[in-house]
Amino acid sequence: MRAQLNAAVSSSRPGLATADELCATCVGLVGVDGVALSMVYKGASTGTFGASSEASRRLDEYQFTFGEGPCLDAVATREAVLVPNLDAPREQRWPLVRGALLNDGIRSVFALPIVVASVCVGALDLFRAEPGPLEGDALAGAMLTAELASAPLLDLIAEGVGMNTDEEAVVTNMLAGPDHQAELERVEVYQATGMLVAALDVDAAEALVRLRAHAIATGQTASQVAGAIVERRLMLDKDTRVVRERPSND
Repeated sequence: MRAQLNAAVSSSRPGLATADELCATCVGLVGVDGVALSMVYKGASTGTFGASSEASRRLDEYQFTFGEGPCLDAVATREAVLVPNLDAPREQRWPLVRGALLNDGIRSVFALPIVVASVCVGALDLFRAEPGPLEGDALAGAMLTAELASAPLLDLIAEGVGMNTDEEAVVTNMLAGPDHQAELERVEVYQATGMLVAALDVDAAEALVRLRAHAIATGQTASQVAGAIVERRLMLDKDTRVVRERPSND
């Protein structure tokens, strides 16, 4: 298992390609249906820097859209969050994310923190259509994947930021750096936020709240709504109603 995961990290182009390959390899080894790598900064999901498939990327996106989920809890507690049955009557955490995952046929979800130089920077998210625990060799494989996930993340960070002797400060500064954020964060969301700021005369925080609210109300992800705004297929007015425009290719 270690050899296969190490091969996934070393055989692909550094950065995002490696992260995707690591997630895809983890799916087969651990016995889940989807894997994603969440970036978390200052308590909020800021990006998906790796996924085994587009479906897995969408599942991870829910945590950004709704502002809740196992990846955020895993980072906050620096401990694994293991949910063997999302549909269990006693499972009441993350009502919005849980509902979205259940609607997509996901019955169990697991999140393990990713730590770089003692800084918890994100989480490995694993999704499975069948309920059941993650344990034994499967859990060990997931923990190893979370450990190795720091490699592609550091590759991305190192592209735009120089190193110094204080590793923890370096990682913290890297996560806040605009060069790094431009690649990892959902760029269209921030482009759309800027367009809403100008159109609605609100600040960026309010614009993002309105974008997320529309995503929730219409059953979309924040990125889907942002893409439509950037492509000028829709716009929110000051009363948060939607003005739909013709597709740009009409």
